[in-house]
Amino acid sequence: MDKRTAVYPGSFDPITYGHINLVERASERFDKIYVSVMNNMQKKYLFDLDERVEMTRQNLSHIPNIEVDSFSGLLVQYCKKKKIYTVLRGLRAVTDFEYELQMANGNRSLFPELEIFFLMADIAHSFISSSMVKEVSKHGGDVSTWVPPNVEEALIKKFKKH
Repeated sequence: MDKRTAVYPGSFDPITYGHINLVERASERFDKIYVSVMNNMQKKYLFDLDERVEMTRQNLSHIPNIEVDSFSGLLVQYCKKKKIYTVLRGLRAVTDFEYELQMANGNRSLFPELEIFFLMADIAHSFISSSMVKEVSKHGGDVSTWVPPNVEEALIKKFKKH
């Protein structure tokens, strides 16, 4: 069992400075982190899977011990396939905790060897969500302090099309 490898799953629609900060901090504590962009066919994304993977790769390329990939299906299936026994999740507020606790308990009931590590969001990023970024950007608001420049540009292009 490789205890020094973890996965940080998410939609990353789009990736924010909060996500990046969490990966940077976690990368100091794990030998390898898979940042896995989820593709849930039931969910409607602003950016397609390839766009989300590419933006995530670009914005995490400065961290040597991470690998960005993607998956569809259950997280536990992904973990079993990759022989990963640690999941990283970020918490911003109490509302995140309820959802994350439910998901963690569900995943652990399906894969008891799995451990879930919760990292508190850095206070500077504790209010940022991808949903809020999209909503503010959609209405022409400035999201430059919440997302990297390439993500801000991609948001502007997306919303000009709509």
